[in-house]
Order: sequence, then C-alpha cells, then structure tokens
Amino acid sequence: MAAATQLKKATFKHVEAELYAYPDTKREINKLRQQIMNGTNDDENVGAGRNSYRTPSRPTEQIATRLMTNKFLRNLEEVAYAIDTVYNSLDPTRQKIIKMRYWSGRQSASWERIAMECNLSERSVYNYRKEIIGAIAEKIGWR
Repeated sequence: MAAATQLKKATFKHVEAELYAYPDTKREINKLRQQIMNGTNDDENVGAGRNSYRTPSRPTEQIATRLMTNKFLRNLEEVAYAIDTVYNSLDPTRQKIIKMRYWSGRQSASWERIAMECNLSERSVYNYRKEIIGAIAEKIGWR
C-alpha cells in the first residue's frame, strides 16, 4: 500500500480534506442524483407548435445520459469510490484511525488519543495516515 512517489504537499492536504468531507460528499451525491432524476424539463419551448421539432420522449435514456454526463457528479463519485475502496481494504485498526480522526465530526480525536486507543505509537499513527492518504491519491490518480 506504499505510494511509489512522494505526494505533493497540496495534494496531501486536498486528499485529507476529501477524507474529512466524505460524509458530506456521500450526501451531496445522493442529493445531486435525486435532482437529476427528478429534475424539471429544461426545454424553454413549452408551447411547441404542431409543426415544431420535438424529440421523442425517452425519459429513462434521458435520465441515464444526464447522470453520466454530469461532470460534478462524476468527480464526487470518483473521490467517494476511491475512499470506499481504500477504506474497505484496510485492517480494523486503520479503519478505526480514519473513523476517529476524520469521520467523528466536531469531536474528532487528536493523534495522541488515537495512538493511545489503538495501542500504537504516535509515529506509527502518522505513518498509517501517510500510507492511507497516499493510497487514496493513487486510486484517484492524483500525484
């Protein structure tokens, strides 16, 4: 799980910010998908005349196309997928580190407390953090 190259400092911070925002990202994905699937008709020509051009109504295909072509949604899903994949491949100790530090909301634990609760040295916790963030960045394709 060690990264082949050293991450840039900005990339490291960005991936860490994505880890903190992961629960919000999942909510945003669901909200965006619902908006796209239940969205309003974007056609401004509501009162189309009898001879005007109309596209055949194929709502399922239109919804699928909108879901696939929304760049913002695809980006959020890519980040969430990378975090999910890396998180699910981790051992329980490393999963606990992520939960305690990044996903516990306002009461996120300090690195010292995490080290104590996981029976690890603080240096080991920092090394795990570096490995985890490197693996997520690699999965997304960031460097």
